[in-house]
Amino acid sequence: MGWLLAPGYAGYPHPEMFFAKVRDHCALWEPPQSIGVVRETWKVTIENARPGPPETSPSIVLLTLAHRIESELGAALAPLGLTVSRFGLLGHITGVPGASFSDLARMSGITVQSVHTAVKALSGAGLVRDNTARAGSASAIEITPEGARLMREAMKAVAGVDERLFGPDADPIQRQIADVARAAFEGRSRL
Repeated sequence: MGWLLAPGYAGYPHPEMFFAKVRDHCALWEPPQSIGVVRETWKVTIENARPGPPETSPSIVLLTLAHRIESELGAALAPLGLTVSRFGLLGHITGVPGASFSDLARMSGITVQSVHTAVKALSGAGLVRDNTARAGSASAIEITPEGARLMREAMKAVAGVDERLFGPDADPIQRQIADVARAAFEGRSRL
């Protein structure tokens, strides 16, 4: 039970006396704009209702969608033993056979050291090979037949995510975003 239900309203015999005292102490207080206002009748109104939604930010919309896509892709690729990052790197290696560590770092937006670590893991799994792996020479990293098979399976998983997120049954706004993305890259070579 709340303290207002106690006999005498905190020592005052009538509720009116209690609320008058509260009013006197809070005379200078102005309620925030985003909450209801208590009037003399002690009823809450919503005159100063919340403002409308904020202006739409393309950055926030795309970032929110990107997080959802990454989550869905991660879940779809996990059974194949791939993360989204490793899938991306494997895709770059597939699209640019003979790429160097520096090339892959630029394409992936990560450091050369991170590419070395990831390629070492992919190589250990038999998915890629470095045909010129010797000190002092530029690397030429290529996908192996096993890596190519895994990429085909991964692309099927990606197609399933695309269908769920951007297909005919998807949210209409997401479908529009997909249409714009496809149109932006129409006629360009595929990786």
